[in-house]
Amino acid sequence: MFAWLLLAVLAPYSSALPLTGKTDDHLLAEKYLRRFYGLPTGLRGRQASSSDFQNKIQQMQRFFKLQITGNLDDNTLEVMKQPRCGVPDVGEYNHFPRHLKWENNNLTFRILNYTPDLKKTDVDRAIRSALNAWADVTPLTFKKLHEGIADIMISFGSREHGDYNPFDGPDGLLAHAYPPGQGIGGDTHFDEDEHWTKDASAYNLFMVAAHELGHALGMAHSSDAGALMYPIYSFSTGYPLAEDDIEGIQALYGPNPNPKKRKPRPDAPNKCDPKLSFDAVTELRGETIIFKDRFYWRLHPQMTEPELTLIKFTWPSLPNKVDAAYEYPEKDLVYIFSGIRVWALNGYTLVDGYPKYIHKLGLPKTIREVDAAVHIKDTGKTLLFTDEEYWSYDEATGTMDAGFPRSIEDDFPGMHDEFDAVTFQNGRLYFFHEDLQYEYSYNYRKVIRIMRTNSFLYC
Repeated sequence: MFAWLLLAVLAPYSSALPLTGKTDDHLLAEKYLRRFYGLPTGLRGRQASSSDFQNKIQQMQRFFKLQITGNLDDNTLEVMKQPRCGVPDVGEYNHFPRHLKWENNNLTFRILNYTPDLKKTDVDRAIRSALNAWADVTPLTFKKLHEGIADIMISFGSREHGDYNPFDGPDGLLAHAYPPGQGIGGDTHFDEDEHWTKDASAYNLFMVAAHELGHALGMAHSSDAGALMYPIYSFSTGYPLAEDDIEGIQALYGPNPNPKKRKPRPDAPNKCDPKLSFDAVTELRGETIIFKDRFYWRLHPQMTEPELTLIKFTWPSLPNKVDAAYEYPEKDLVYIFSGIRVWALNGYTLVDGYPKYIHKLGLPKTIREVDAAVHIKDTGKTLLFTDEEYWSYDEATGTMDAGFPRSIEDDFPGMHDEFDAVTFQNGRLYFFHEDLQYEYSYNYRKVIRIMRTNSFLYC
């Protein structure tokens, strides 16, 4: 569903009163569901875990594509604790009887005050760049005013800042904006208790402004984790809009009659796309992690559905694109390859001293990336695939085995010359090449069966 199909309603919400015997997590969940999903106020005691509470949990889990349990499980709580936009994820049209867009394509904006975290010129540049991102794909234009009332009034404030919709201090709610309309309509507020930056060191003002100004133009939250209008904060470089954002804003205002060439960032991958391919696959403490673009799926034996998450949510220090990955369980480490660098993770923590160059493993400097990697626990060897050849790395000695590289075609008969990803489970290798996966007997060196890549994700 495109982001524009719903218009988020921003209105004051009351907080839960501390209740005896209730956990902090449960109180956090009640507050979150009231603010973003319309959980009725007045729940007390046993009613807090009633069908109303469970229904709202399910609604939230459905929006974020989590496993729909109706329970306040760890994965749901983890999402609730992420820094995010203060605009609700659900809304009702009847709060706004007029058009859910500006009727005039030539809009004005004014910055009322500035954060001390950045130079004034940096704030001006971030706001202008955020508006330009939307102007690039629509007929909208934006003129800056230095006095008077503009269509979009932009300000920084903390806690209660004049609109009866207070911020909550550092982290949590980062900003909010109001939909098009008279008065407060279009106004955009940033929480001054956050630390605003022009890079990835804290909260990037450009990224948050681009999201909030989307609301000011009539956009609602998107459930596509690849979209700018996804409610949870994430940092990325390059053009901020995804296809979902562009389709949504153009449904309101139409396309730019003089479009600029922009490459939208990819939408979240669809696990049941018959043309789906993987970037990398690895095990991680009994789970399977599948990387695709800026995202990864997490498969757990007790989960009926894979969960999709942005890589940066879990591992902020990792790159947005992963070429290869493997687990070395003897040391509880996972190695992530991207270009000429490799990262080592101990669970969810980056190991000191990383990233390192892949050539430190013994690969020649002519190798610029690793296509796929897999650790064979039975032999203690790690296989690194590069183009039509592969290397064998001895984890115990930390050296490449003699006699490599060797031909993939010679040593793995029946396989393609190049792979996107590979993993080893239950004595069998699983090679992934574009939209096909090959189940391969490592002992007998033959293909057992060929399946669609997405069947690995229960499709």
